[in-house]
Amino acid sequence: MKFTKMQGAGNDFVVVDAKNKRLNWNELAIKMCDRHYGIGADGLLVKLPSKKADFKMRIFNADGSESAVCGNGLRCLVSHYLDSDGNGLQDQITVETSIDIRTAKIQRGPDNATEIKVNMGAPKIGIKTIPVAELQQKSSLDIMSLMNRVINIDRKELLLNLVSVGNPHAVHFIDEDVMNFPLAEVGPEVERHKLFPDETNFEVVKIINRNKIEARVWERGVGETLACGSGACAIMAAGQLTGKLDNKVEMKLPGGILKVEWDYRKDNNIYLSGPTETVFSGEW
Repeated sequence: MKFTKMQGAGNDFVVVDAKNKRLNWNELAIKMCDRHYGIGADGLLVKLPSKKADFKMRIFNADGSESAVCGNGLRCLVSHYLDSDGNGLQDQITVETSIDIRTAKIQRGPDNATEIKVNMGAPKIGIKTIPVAELQQKSSLDIMSLMNRVINIDRKELLLNLVSVGNPHAVHFIDEDVMNFPLAEVGPEVERHKLFPDETNFEVVKIINRNKIEARVWERGVGETLACGSGACAIMAAGQLTGKLDNKVEMKLPGGILKVEWDYRKDNNIYLSGPTETVFSGEW
C-alpha cells in the first residue's frame, strides 16, 4: 500500500489514498504511526471517495482511536489531493468528515506558492457545547459560566476554558513561558480527568499581545505534538470570548506558525491557515 508522509507546522501524518479498501484502520494507525517500528506520525489520514464532497477524510490518532476532525490533517489531505489527483487548478475543495462538510480555499501567491485556508466550522462552548450563535444574546458573565471550569491537578488549580471544534479542548492561559510548563506531567492528567468522560485535548497559552500568542498542545490519544490546528481554533475561541484576542491571530507553536481568523459577530466559522509539506513517499 502506497503512503505519503506529510506535516503541517510539525504536526505529522501518514496519508493513505484508500479508494475502496476495507481495512482495520485503527490497528494500522498504531503500527504505521509508531516512531520506532513504523513510519512515525501523530496520526493516520485516510482519503476515501465521497458522494457529497471532493473526497472523504477519516483520521486515526497514534493510539488507534478515531478523531472527528483535525485542522492540520485537513490541510495536509487537501494538499495531497491537489498534488496527486490532477486537481491542482481548483480554487476551492470540499471535504466530507464524520461530522459535516468542510471547505478549503486555495490561496496562490508568488512563484505558485499556495496557502490552504480551511473553514473549521463554528466552535461550541462549555460542557454542554452551547453553539456560539446563541452566545451573541448572552452577557460575558453567562459566557464565562458556560466555558470556565476549575480542576485540581497535584493540588494546583487550573482554570480551563472548554471549547469544542468538532473535538473537545481545554484551554489554559498562563503568564509564564509555555516552554517551562510541565506539560508532560499535567497533560495526561487533564486529558483523562473525570470531568471529561471522552477525554480531552489540552492547550497551555501565553498571550504576547492581542494578535500574537505562544502555545503548546497535549493531544488526546497522541501526547504532545508540535502543532494542532483544531487546538489553535479552540484557543482563538477562548481568547476572543474572554476579551484577550482580536479576530486575527498568529500562533507560535513548537513546530511553526499557524494563522487563525474568527469574528463571531459577523461569521460563526473559524478559519485556519498555515504551511504544509510532503516529507517523503513510500510503500507499506
